[in-house]
Amino acid sequence: MTERMYGELADWWGLLSPPGEYAEEADVYKRALLEHAPLRPRTLLELGSGGGSNAFHLKADFELTLVDLSPDMLRQSRALNPELEHHVGDMREVRLGRLFDAVFIHDAISYMLSRADLERAVATAFAHCRPGGVALFAPDETRERYLPGVSAGGHDDGARGFRYLEWHHDPDPNDEIAITDYAFLIRDAGGEVRVVHDRHVHGLFPRQVWLDTLAAAGFEPRSRIYAYSEIEAGLELFIGVKRA
Repeated sequence: MTERMYGELADWWGLLSPPGEYAEEADVYKRALLEHAPLRPRTLLELGSGGGSNAFHLKADFELTLVDLSPDMLRQSRALNPELEHHVGDMREVRLGRLFDAVFIHDAISYMLSRADLERAVATAFAHCRPGGVALFAPDETRERYLPGVSAGGHDDGARGFRYLEWHHDPDPNDEIAITDYAFLIRDAGGEVRVVHDRHVHGLFPRQVWLDTLAAAGFEPRSRIYAYSEIEAGLELFIGVKRA
């Protein structure tokens, strides 16, 4: 893993992306799971769970098991969700040896940089989803809906502070890759400020590739757009139902 956000800067996650900001988004994922699951799901596996911010909201309705590639991010999640089960693992290959009513992959799925990697991640979801269960995928973008842009934010905690500038761009519209560059301004408890650059490379696949990949894995594929206040066009989610 080369993204500094999920390694050396993980201890700043609460100021970069605090769990309170996830309430509306997590509610969208909850609604999507409940609407598309043939039976009301109880157990939920989240792959690429990061700092546990979605899980913080979803755990009131599901029994969650969390998997992430970064031990540093799992440390943040354990502090936030100490009662939940956590595992270090790569969504492309992890196998826990048991089935869940539902599987959820948030924006970590966007780090699948090739169709082959996407297929492996979807296969992992299928392998952990019980017959009659549902899998939910929430990529940042599809090729059709991608928009370059800039945003900024951050928070303070006493003397400590964290600010970011986030720049989405697509140097080559003919490939299936997009880039997000971050500039971080980090103020420590002593008042010293440092600047850090962090580059994140994302896969950017057409909608039909998503649907075809879910179908090839064995899911009944669906695509739905849900209203979300931070995105005018709404959140496009991909759902796979595993036939009983």
